[in-house]
Amino acid sequence: MRQVFGALKQTTTMDCQQLTTCESRVYLNVDMLEPEVFELAGGSVAVLSARKPEKTTANQDAAAVVAAGENAAVLIVADGCGGMANGEQAARIAIDSLTNHIATAAAAGESLRTAILDGIEEANRQIIELKNGAGATLAIVQIENGEARPYHIGDAQIVMVGGRGKVKLLTTSHSPVGYAMEAGMLEEQEALDHEERHLVSNYLGSEAMHVEVGSVRKVSTRDGLLVASDGVLDNLLMDEINGFLKNGTAASAAAKIAGVAMQRMQTALEGQPHKPDDLTLIVFSQRGKRAK
Repeated sequence: MRQVFGALKQTTTMDCQQLTTCESRVYLNVDMLEPEVFELAGGSVAVLSARKPEKTTANQDAAAVVAAGENAAVLIVADGCGGMANGEQAARIAIDSLTNHIATAAAAGESLRTAILDGIEEANRQIIELKNGAGATLAIVQIENGEARPYHIGDAQIVMVGGRGKVKLLTTSHSPVGYAMEAGMLEEQEALDHEERHLVSNYLGSEAMHVEVGSVRKVSTRDGLLVASDGVLDNLLMDEINGFLKNGTAASAAAKIAGVAMQRMQTALEGQPHKPDDLTLIVFSQRGKRAK
């Protein structure tokens, strides 16, 4: 079963909700004021998606949370490429394909990894067949039995931080600027200010699309995990994200990260990142989960 939110500006309660196995919550063209929170995969998941300030057209970001078993979940963020036609359509196709494949696999007790990869391939094929220039980037985390595996395409990114602030996972943006940072040719502030930061070299809707599948990481009790579109990563420094993820619950971290990002989008200040864009994030943490 799938529940879809779309085209509404909404507030949400901070109470944890439950999803049954094979059920998903999907966010399409939403403009949320607060995160929605779920108990899932042994922890809490907080989701927030919003249009950039003063934007009246569609939010090209989309997200989904899929309950894939008693101790399993899949977290998905898709970002329609703003410089291409029909980015919202591409993000929607990606979410639909992935949630359908994952729910089917979960119901049958089949491999989530295979379902994720098949869902990505089908979405890429569908977007190419549109022949309208649509494209999207994608970041996914599969959480299963206390372990997380990342998948990503483009500049939507995944970050995992330990309770003492150690960065345990940071995906590399598939872009010239992202690769330059990885090689040590650009510092973080230089990358944030770079005129070509918006360019991506890998995206859904391309014949050359490829999926970067990361190694499995154990998720410890005090770890914080973030899956986010570039609307988040372009408006906060990594030290700031680190600080929010290593302290507090999934709900509080999501609210604080989104709050800072939206504030900076509205006002450009010297020394602070500023890039107005649609924003979507999912935070997972076992910190603050209710005792069973």
